[in-house]
Amino acid sequence: MAIQKKFAQLKKSGEKISVLACYDYAFARLVDGTVDALLVGDSLNNVVYGEPKTSTVSLETMLLHSRAVARASEKSFVVGDMPFGSFGTPKYATTNAKKFLEAGCHAVKVEGFSEGVAKAIREAGVPVMGHIGLTPQTAEGFSVKGRNAAEAEKIMRNALALESEGCFAIVLECVPASLAKKISSSLRIPTIGIGAGKHCGGQVLVLHDVLGLLPDFRPKFVKRFANLAGNVSGAAQKFDKSVKNGKFPAKKYSY
Repeated sequence: MAIQKKFAQLKKSGEKISVLACYDYAFARLVDGTVDALLVGDSLNNVVYGEPKTSTVSLETMLLHSRAVARASEKSFVVGDMPFGSFGTPKYATTNAKKFLEAGCHAVKVEGFSEGVAKAIREAGVPVMGHIGLTPQTAEGFSVKGRNAAEAEKIMRNALALESEGCFAIVLECVPASLAKKISSSLRIPTIGIGAGKHCGGQVLVLHDVLGLLPDFRPKFVKRFANLAGNVSGAAQKFDKSVKNGKFPAKKYSY
């Protein structure tokens, strides 16, 4: 339960929590310890596999990537995203949540609110992170949630319910900053924002977006902290040229 204690301490101190969505061993090794937690998000279905939706990724695929990230993570906590269809009932959710711990994760994340699910997972000894607002697994379109009063009230109600069921943190995705501020101040547990403004207890972004590796994907909430797409393409071009002109492999690269 170390992740629960750590997040609770950060919430109490007012220090912001940093989370990066990371999907493989190599990248996890590079960023381990630089952020508080690594999220093996089901967005890997988009980023790694090029699928249009997150809802089609399998439990087996999520566990495969979770194991890879966990192997590389010695300092950052690892949170595994439970994919669509893996937590339909409290009993089924509990069985599958335990598989993420077996894969090396410290906690799981569950999208939306289904009564009793988070509570059952937590009571089975698996720390749970909630996720409300825009929930890509079931969303029909990608738009800001909670602009009208009824929708905002529902999101607030779900946030309080997830806290009462034992979640140690809640992701708020694509909600107005004013609503995120209200929810964050109403909860004892930290909120982790993505497209939810600066008043959340922390922030999460996809590592590939932070590194600028996906130049064609740039929603409003993404800030690139590097622009590596050009570096990757440039290195590949240099390799191609070096192979074609016979300069690679030189003697020092040969046995």
